Amino acid sequence: MSAEAPTISVKLVDAPGDYDAVNVEIVDVMIKMDDDSDSESGWMSLNAEAGSVNLLDFTGGISKVLVDRFPIPAGTLSQMRLVLGDGNTIVIRNDADEPETFDLKTPSAQQSGLKLKVNTTIEEGFTYDFILDFNVEKSIVNAGNSGNIILKPVLNVSTEVSSGIIEGTIEPNDVPSMVSVLVDDMGTEDTSDDFVISANTDDTGAFALWGVPAGAYDVVATPLDSESDYAEGTAMGVTVVNGETTTIADPIQLTMKPGSISGDVTNDIVVSVTVKDKDSGDVVATMDSNETGEFLFEDIPTGTYIVTISATGFVSQDYTKDGSIDVVVTSNTETVLDPITLVAE
Repeated sequence: MSAEAPTISVKLVDAPGDYDAVNVEIVDVMIKMDDDSDSESGWMSLNAEAGSVNLLDFTGGISKVLVDRFPIPAGTLSQMRLVLGDGNTIVIRNDADEPETFDLKTPSAQQSGLKLKVNTTIEEGFTYDFILDFNVEKSIVNAGNSGNIILKPVLNVSTEVSSGIIEGTIEPNDVPSMVSVLVDDMGTEDTSDDFVISANTDDTGAFALWGVPAGAYDVVATPLDSESDYAEGTAMGVTVVNGETTTIADPIQLTMKPGSISGDVTNDIVVSVTVKDKDSGDVVATMDSNETGEFLFEDIPTGTYIVTISATGFVSQDYTKDGSIDVVVTSNTETVLDPITLVAE
């Protein structure tokens, strides 16, 4: 029995972009077998599912299947291209924070589709899954004084057999975040060939990073809102195996941004100030004030602390307010202590 003809599937995924929507009209996906030339002949249609799609819908592991197990000849798949129509639009927030829709112009040189070098050997009896990663942020160009917004597609193509997928979730899951890995493209100390693979989380905090080459990665989740009370979280040493999906077992924990503690000793002297964790008793920070008794501790993790002030010739004392020695630090906030007066020994 002869082997079955090989088949190909093509999925579209998206690198995040700072827009409300980027709608592109997909016409077809085409390939060229055993031909790496620039000739316009020899292109083969994969009968891709045509239609308009919002590229920003494809986050959190969602993908758009353009081609599903389409039979192709054995040989070398030399090139691939995504063919777009001219019904492309972008939605951007204006100065009044209202969504506004603009046409996306496509340069005539790219209307036939951006050509991507693939050079993958296709053998009988196998199914090949390709991922087209559409980098929205790099694909949108403002054309200066003309006011036109131009679509110049920047895509990366990879196969699941020469790359893997990282899936996982973040916690808290209601903090919209971008998750990314840094890929050292050539395995050298030169960083100019490195690139980042990223995806936004969905409404449940889930994400999927597609087309990640085999290796070990630190997966970093960063809140999209820079004013959020949360800072980035990291899953260290996540291993990717070609052709497999790696699921990070535990959610990536976003960390609370630290706060600060400030105060003023009215004696107008240099004092020593110590901050201890109330539960553990561990000293987390210590410093001398300035000459007028003012002090500021930055980057103090959220929690409850005891602040002790001391100086030569004065009674050391814990800061107290309303009978409590608790000093509570909250995220991204300066905790200002009431003026403190030391008592002479």
